[in-house]
Amino acid sequence: MDAHTGANVFQRVVVEPAYKAVSAAIERAIVDGALPPGAALPTEQELAERFGVHRSTVREAIRQVEQEGLLQRREGRRLFVCLPGVHDLAPRATRLLLLHQTTFQELWDVALTLEPLAARLAAQHASDDELALLAANVAATEAETRLPQLVALDMEFHALVGSASHNRALMLAREPVGLLYNPTLLQIFQRLPQASARNLAAHHHTLAALRARDAEAAAEWTRKHMVDFQRGFALAGLDMSTPIAQPT
Repeated sequence: MDAHTGANVFQRVVVEPAYKAVSAAIERAIVDGALPPGAALPTEQELAERFGVHRSTVREAIRQVEQEGLLQRREGRRLFVCLPGVHDLAPRATRLLLLHQTTFQELWDVALTLEPLAARLAAQHASDDELALLAANVAATEAETRLPQLVALDMEFHALVGSASHNRALMLAREPVGLLYNPTLLQIFQRLPQASARNLAAHHHTLAALRARDAEAAAEWTRKHMVDFQRGFALAGLDMSTPIAQPT
């Protein structure tokens, strides 16, 4: 082996920027529980001394962690650890789905699994207060005639069912998918006058099953609801193979 061949064995060493190492260390402390929700983050000066870096490096690291939703400013400029909610994380996943040109068919395939599962679990775990919120949603839907508000109420109904499942993994998985139905459902309501009434009927049946604690019926009515959505998509002249649109 000559000198040139031996040199080709090695690759350039990539050194991670210091602020990334600091932000990773802060995130690790939060995720591991060393810094629990509500705990105050040490000051920039304290962190700079502990990590042996400049305050500007710490400042950039903190900015990265803030963008992840793990820190929030309270009491002036002091930073505290916070627990991101489903609604904080979902928009990021939604953007990824949009950037990857995810189609409505792909979205529906996932929803056909997630939504009936949410209803099944909600029938088993929903509290009386959660059932009351669902009943109020259905009552508001009955009284509403404006299409954008009907779409918002539909999204709220499914979000309430997801929350009543008491399954955090499911809630995190379904929220980004649910957000992307908004513009499409509005188009279906606009093009098919009967669609909103069918939507309301499905919610009535699902709510009745949830109140009866009938997990199988709740899942089946939700499955029928999703199949009806796909049928409405086709009847409205929409193409399931097209990429999803930005929510409005």
